[in-house]
Amino acid sequence: MKRTCKPDSRVPLEPMPSTHKKVIVRKMDRDSISGYVSPAQFVNEGKLELLNTAGNVVSIDLQDIKGVYFVREFGDSESLTRKTFTSRPRSEGLWVRLRFKDNEILEGLMPSDLTQNLAEGYLVNPPDQRSNTQRIFVPRTALESLTVLAVIGAGRRQRRGVAGDQRQVPMFEE
Repeated sequence: MKRTCKPDSRVPLEPMPSTHKKVIVRKMDRDSISGYVSPAQFVNEGKLELLNTAGNVVSIDLQDIKGVYFVREFGDSESLTRKTFTSRPRSEGLWVRLRFKDNEILEGLMPSDLTQNLAEGYLVNPPDQRSNTQRIFVPRTALESLTVLAVIGAGRRQRRGVAGDQRQVPMFEE
């Protein structure tokens, strides 16, 4: 996130992101830090790059982080009122249960396409989408286990061995 300019130029050497997302970082020692991250590249070489509210760039080792909470507003708490789903989720994705090293349990939805996950951790949508927390990045190092409870919204497949009704005459050619 550190930006430098060429001599006699006001153009940065690397492009600056157009937006920064508000986050509250919960550390393993229960401390928290508020700031902004670039949505495209907030993890770099095993560290979270955060622009804190004082305007300083801070690098935090992922091993010290329990979760990065993408929030709507800083003033509201990042703690979740609901940590599990009350019924089967309706949104498409993988319904997962995360067990942290301190035995806290959190359920959420992840994309079905596992190639969208970062190598360093998981992006999870929390159970209550109306809360202040929109999404959570959980480093792999913070987890004891991750369990897939269900695959939600998978495309419907035709049963094996069951052919379509052959008595119906096709009316329109495709």
